[in-house]
Amino acid sequence: MRPAALAFDAAASTFDARFGEWRSVAVQRAAVRDSLVAVFPRGGTILEIGGGTGEDAVWLAQRGFKVFSTDAAPMMVEAARPKLAAFGLNAETVAAEDLEHFAEQYLDGTGSRSRFDGAFSNFAGLNCVDELDSFARGLARLLRPGSAAVLVLFGKCAPGEVVVECLRGRPRQALRRFRRDAVPARLGGHDFTVRYHTARAIGLAMSPWFRLVRRMGIGIFVPPSGAEPWISRHPRLLDLLCRLDGMAKRPLAGLGDHVLYHFERTELAPP
Repeated sequence: MRPAALAFDAAASTFDARFGEWRSVAVQRAAVRDSLVAVFPRGGTILEIGGGTGEDAVWLAQRGFKVFSTDAAPMMVEAARPKLAAFGLNAETVAAEDLEHFAEQYLDGTGSRSRFDGAFSNFAGLNCVDELDSFARGLARLLRPGSAAVLVLFGKCAPGEVVVECLRGRPRQALRRFRRDAVPARLGGHDFTVRYHTARAIGLAMSPWFRLVRRMGIGIFVPPSGAEPWISRHPRLLDLLCRLDGMAKRPLAGLGDHVLYHFERTELAPP
Protein backbone atom coordinates (compact mmCIF):
# COMPACT_ATOMS: atom_id res chain seq x y z
CA MET A 1 0.00 0.00 0.00
CA ARG A 2 0.99 3.59 -0.54
CA PRO A 3 1.94 5.64 2.57
CA ALA A 4 -1.41 7.48 2.75
CA ALA A 5 -3.32 4.20 2.58
CA LEU A 6 -1.18 2.77 5.39
CA ALA A 7 -1.91 5.83 7.55
CA PHE A 8 -5.67 5.69 7.07
CA ASP A 9 -5.61 1.92 7.46
CA ALA A 10 -4.06 2.35 10.91
CA ALA A 11 -6.65 4.99 11.86
CA ALA A 12 -9.72 3.10 10.61
CA SER A 13 -10.77 1.57 13.93
CA THR A 14 -11.00 4.96 15.67
CA PHE A 15 -11.88 7.17 12.69
CA ASP A 16 -15.64 7.45 13.29
CA ALA A 17 -15.22 8.04 17.01
CA ARG A 18 -12.62 10.74 16.43
CA PHE A 19 -14.37 12.76 13.75
CA GLY A 20 -18.01 11.77 14.23
CA GLU A 21 -18.63 14.03 17.22
CA TRP A 22 -17.08 17.15 15.73
CA ARG A 23 -19.71 19.68 14.70
CA SER A 24 -17.47 21.47 12.22
CA VAL A 25 -17.02 18.24 10.28
CA ALA A 26 -20.77 17.54 10.38
CA VAL A 27 -21.57 21.01 9.04
CA GLN A 28 -19.14 20.68 6.14
CA ARG A 29 -20.37 17.16 5.39
CA ALA A 30 -23.99 18.35 5.31
CA ALA A 31 -23.14 21.04 2.75
CA VAL A 32 -21.54 18.44 0.47
CA ARG A 33 -24.45 16.03 0.85
CA ASP A 34 -26.95 18.69 -0.16
CA SER A 35 -25.00 19.12 -3.39
CA LEU A 36 -24.82 15.38 -4.05
CA VAL A 37 -28.57 14.80 -3.91
CA ALA A 38 -29.11 17.90 -6.07
CA VAL A 39 -27.00 16.62 -8.99
CA PHE A 40 -27.31 12.81 -8.93
CA PRO A 41 -30.31 11.18 -10.63
CA ARG A 42 -32.86 9.75 -8.23
CA GLY A 43 -32.08 6.11 -7.52
CA GLY A 44 -28.89 6.25 -9.59
CA THR A 45 -25.84 4.02 -9.28
CA ILE A 46 -23.05 6.14 -7.82
CA LEU A 47 -19.30 5.53 -7.52
CA GLU A 48 -17.59 6.78 -4.37
CA ILE A 49 -13.83 7.36 -4.38
CA GLY A 50 -12.05 7.50 -1.02
CA GLY A 51 -15.19 6.49 0.84
CA GLY A 52 -13.52 5.78 4.17
CA THR A 53 -15.81 4.08 6.65
CA GLY A 54 -18.85 4.53 4.42
CA GLU A 55 -20.69 7.35 6.21
CA ASP A 56 -21.58 9.26 3.05
CA ALA A 57 -22.40 6.08 1.14
CA VAL A 58 -24.84 4.99 3.85
CA TRP A 59 -26.48 8.41 3.89
CA LEU A 60 -27.04 8.23 0.13
CA ALA A 61 -28.23 4.62 0.35
CA GLN A 62 -30.84 5.68 2.89
CA ARG A 63 -32.16 8.03 0.21
CA GLY A 64 -32.45 5.40 -2.47
CA PHE A 65 -29.09 5.65 -4.24
CA LYS A 66 -27.05 2.55 -5.10
CA VAL A 67 -23.51 3.39 -4.01
CA PHE A 68 -20.39 1.43 -4.92
CA SER A 69 -17.82 2.62 -2.38
CA THR A 70 -14.04 2.38 -2.85
CA ASP A 71 -11.07 3.30 -0.70
CA ALA A 72 -7.31 2.72 -0.81
CA ALA A 73 -7.17 1.52 2.82
CA PRO A 74 -8.39 -2.08 3.32
CA MET A 75 -9.40 -1.50 6.94
CA MET A 76 -11.52 1.47 5.93
CA VAL A 77 -13.27 -0.79 3.44
CA GLU A 78 -13.78 -3.44 6.12
CA ALA A 79 -15.42 -0.81 8.34
CA ALA A 80 -17.71 0.28 5.50
CA ARG A 81 -18.83 -3.16 4.35
CA PRO A 82 -21.20 -4.08 7.22
CA LYS A 83 -22.82 -0.66 7.03
CA LEU A 84 -23.45 -1.01 3.30
CA ALA A 85 -24.44 -4.67 3.48
CA ALA A 86 -27.68 -3.60 5.18
CA PHE A 87 -28.64 -2.00 1.84
CA GLY A 88 -27.35 -4.82 -0.35
CA LEU A 89 -24.32 -2.76 -1.34
CA ASN A 90 -20.57 -3.37 -1.21
CA ALA A 91 -17.21 -1.64 -0.87
CA GLU A 92 -13.91 -2.57 -2.48
CA THR A 93 -10.27 -1.66 -1.95
CA VAL A 94 -9.34 0.59 -4.88
CA ALA A 95 -6.87 3.47 -4.76
CA ALA A 96 -7.76 6.62 -6.69
CA GLU A 97 -4.40 6.35 -8.46
CA ASP A 98 -5.44 2.91 -9.75
CA LEU A 99 -8.87 3.93 -11.03
CA GLU A 100 -7.81 3.57 -14.66
CA HIS A 101 -6.77 -0.04 -14.07
CA PHE A 102 -9.92 -0.67 -12.02
CA ALA A 103 -12.04 0.61 -14.92
CA GLU A 104 -10.52 -2.02 -17.22
CA GLN A 105 -11.50 -4.76 -14.79
CA TYR A 106 -14.91 -3.36 -13.89
CA LEU A 107 -15.98 -2.81 -17.49
CA ASP A 108 -14.82 -6.23 -18.59
CA GLY A 109 -16.26 -6.00 -22.10
CA THR A 110 -18.97 -8.59 -21.52
CA GLY A 111 -21.70 -6.01 -20.99
CA SER A 112 -22.48 -7.41 -17.55
CA ARG A 113 -21.71 -4.07 -15.90
CA SER A 114 -22.79 -0.64 -17.05
CA ARG A 115 -21.21 2.73 -16.39
CA PHE A 116 -22.08 4.76 -13.30
CA ASP A 117 -24.68 7.53 -13.17
CA GLY A 118 -22.39 9.73 -11.09
CA ALA A 119 -19.33 9.78 -8.85
CA PHE A 120 -18.02 11.69 -5.87
CA SER A 121 -15.02 12.01 -3.60
CA ASN A 122 -15.47 13.81 -0.30
CA PHE A 123 -13.12 15.33 2.28
CA ALA A 124 -9.91 15.63 0.31
CA GLY A 125 -9.11 12.02 -0.45
CA LEU A 126 -7.73 13.21 -3.79
CA ASN A 127 -5.22 15.44 -2.02
CA CYS A 128 -3.34 12.25 -1.22
CA VAL A 129 -2.86 11.73 -4.98
CA ASP A 130 0.17 13.45 -6.52
CA GLU A 131 -1.02 13.48 -10.13
CA LEU A 132 -4.72 13.43 -11.06
CA ASP A 133 -4.38 12.62 -14.77
CA SER A 134 -4.66 8.83 -14.47
CA PHE A 135 -7.52 9.20 -12.00
CA ALA A 136 -9.40 11.44 -14.45
CA ARG A 137 -8.92 9.00 -17.33
CA GLY A 138 -10.23 6.13 -15.23
CA LEU A 139 -13.20 8.18 -14.05
CA ALA A 140 -14.01 9.12 -17.65
CA ARG A 141 -14.22 5.44 -18.58
CA LEU A 142 -16.52 4.67 -15.64
CA LEU A 143 -19.09 7.47 -16.03
CA ARG A 144 -21.92 7.90 -18.52
CA PRO A 145 -21.87 11.05 -20.68
CA GLY A 146 -23.78 13.84 -18.95
CA SER A 147 -23.27 12.41 -15.47
CA ALA A 148 -21.92 14.44 -12.56
CA ALA A 149 -18.56 14.04 -10.83
CA VAL A 150 -18.44 15.90 -7.51
CA LEU A 151 -14.90 16.22 -6.16
CA VAL A 152 -14.24 17.84 -2.79
CA LEU A 153 -10.60 18.75 -2.21
CA PHE A 154 -8.71 20.96 0.20
CA GLY A 155 -8.77 24.60 -0.80
CA LYS A 156 -5.48 26.12 -1.83
CA CYS A 157 -6.04 29.31 0.21
CA ALA A 158 -8.03 28.81 3.42
CA PRO A 159 -7.94 31.89 5.71
CA GLY A 160 -9.74 29.87 8.39
CA GLU A 161 -6.82 27.47 8.67
CA VAL A 162 -4.31 30.32 8.76
CA VAL A 163 -6.14 31.85 11.74
CA VAL A 164 -6.58 28.54 13.58
CA GLU A 165 -2.99 27.40 13.15
CA CYS A 166 -1.59 30.78 14.17
CA LEU A 167 -3.72 30.71 17.31
CA ARG A 168 -2.37 27.23 18.03
CA GLY A 169 1.19 28.57 17.72
CA ARG A 170 1.96 26.71 14.50
CA PRO A 171 2.71 29.40 11.89
CA ARG A 172 4.49 26.98 9.54
CA GLN A 173 1.36 24.85 9.40
CA ALA A 174 -0.66 28.00 8.70
CA LEU A 175 1.13 28.50 5.37
CA ARG A 176 1.41 24.87 4.23
CA ARG A 177 -1.32 25.12 1.57
CA PHE A 178 0.66 27.68 -0.39
CA ARG A 179 3.47 25.21 -1.08
CA ARG A 180 3.77 23.79 -4.58
CA ASP A 181 5.45 20.55 -3.56
CA ALA A 182 4.13 17.68 -1.42
CA VAL A 183 3.48 18.57 2.22
CA PRO A 184 4.30 16.12 5.06
CA ALA A 185 1.37 14.78 7.09
CA ARG A 186 0.91 12.19 9.82
CA LEU A 187 -2.01 10.01 10.91
CA GLY A 188 -2.25 6.78 12.88
CA GLY A 189 1.48 6.86 13.58
CA HIS A 190 2.31 6.85 9.85
CA ASP A 191 3.88 9.55 7.71
CA PHE A 192 2.58 10.41 4.25
CA THR A 193 2.28 13.46 2.03
CA VAL A 194 -0.54 15.71 0.89
CA ARG A 195 -0.59 17.85 -2.21
CA TYR A 196 -2.73 21.00 -2.39
CA HIS A 197 -3.82 21.04 -6.02
CA THR A 198 -4.66 24.34 -7.67
CA ALA A 199 -8.01 24.83 -9.38
CA ARG A 200 -6.15 25.12 -12.69
CA ALA A 201 -4.32 21.82 -12.19
CA ILE A 202 -7.58 20.05 -11.33
CA GLY A 203 -9.32 21.46 -14.39
CA LEU A 204 -6.47 20.49 -16.72
CA ALA A 205 -6.40 16.94 -15.38
CA MET A 206 -10.16 16.52 -15.85
CA SER A 207 -10.33 17.94 -19.39
CA PRO A 208 -11.37 17.15 -22.06
CA TRP A 209 -13.55 14.37 -20.65
CA PHE A 210 -15.15 16.67 -18.08
CA ARG A 211 -16.28 20.27 -18.05
CA LEU A 212 -16.49 22.32 -14.87
CA VAL A 213 -20.09 23.27 -14.03
CA ARG A 214 -19.46 25.16 -10.80
CA ARG A 215 -17.18 25.58 -7.82
CA MET A 216 -18.40 25.96 -4.24
CA GLY A 217 -16.55 26.76 -1.02
CA ILE A 218 -17.07 24.38 1.90
CA GLY A 219 -15.98 25.83 5.22
CA ILE A 220 -15.19 29.44 4.33
CA PHE A 221 -16.25 30.79 7.71
CA VAL A 222 -16.86 27.44 9.40
CA PRO A 223 -13.38 26.61 10.73
CA PRO A 224 -11.39 23.49 9.82
CA SER A 225 -11.13 20.49 12.13
CA GLY A 226 -8.05 22.06 13.71
CA ALA A 227 -10.47 24.26 15.67
CA GLU A 228 -11.90 21.19 17.39
CA PRO A 229 -13.00 20.47 20.02
CA TRP A 230 -13.34 24.18 20.88
CA ILE A 231 -15.77 25.11 18.11
CA SER A 232 -18.10 22.22 18.95
CA ARG A 233 -18.60 23.77 22.39
CA HIS A 234 -20.00 26.92 20.76
CA PRO A 235 -22.96 25.76 18.65
CA ARG A 236 -24.52 29.23 18.29
CA LEU A 237 -21.30 30.64 16.86
CA LEU A 238 -21.00 27.66 14.54
CA ASP A 239 -24.58 28.15 13.37
CA LEU A 240 -23.81 31.79 12.52
CA LEU A 241 -20.66 30.80 10.62
CA CYS A 242 -22.65 28.16 8.76
CA ARG A 243 -25.17 30.79 7.60
CA LEU A 244 -22.30 33.00 6.42
CA ASP A 245 -20.93 30.06 4.47
CA GLY A 246 -24.26 29.71 2.71
CA MET A 247 -24.04 33.30 1.49
CA ALA A 248 -20.37 33.18 0.50
CA LYS A 249 -20.03 29.67 -0.98
CA ARG A 250 -20.18 30.85 -4.60
CA PRO A 251 -18.48 34.30 -4.65
CA LEU A 252 -15.71 33.20 -2.22
CA ALA A 253 -15.46 29.57 -3.34
CA GLY A 254 -11.68 29.54 -3.51
CA LEU A 255 -11.34 30.47 0.18
CA GLY A 256 -12.99 27.34 1.54
CA ASP A 257 -11.32 24.85 3.84
CA HIS A 258 -12.57 22.47 1.14
CA VAL A 259 -13.67 23.34 -2.38
CA LEU A 260 -16.40 21.38 -4.15
CA TYR A 261 -15.88 20.96 -7.90
CA HIS A 262 -18.95 19.87 -9.86
CA PHE A 263 -17.85 18.42 -13.20
CA GLU A 264 -20.03 17.01 -15.98
CA ARG A 265 -18.88 14.12 -18.14
CA THR A 266 -18.67 15.25 -21.75
CA GLU A 267 -19.64 13.23 -24.82
CA LEU A 268 -16.00 12.66 -25.74
CA ALA A 269 -15.16 8.95 -25.99
CA PRO A 270 -13.23 7.65 -22.97
CA PRO A 271 -9.48 7.27 -23.39
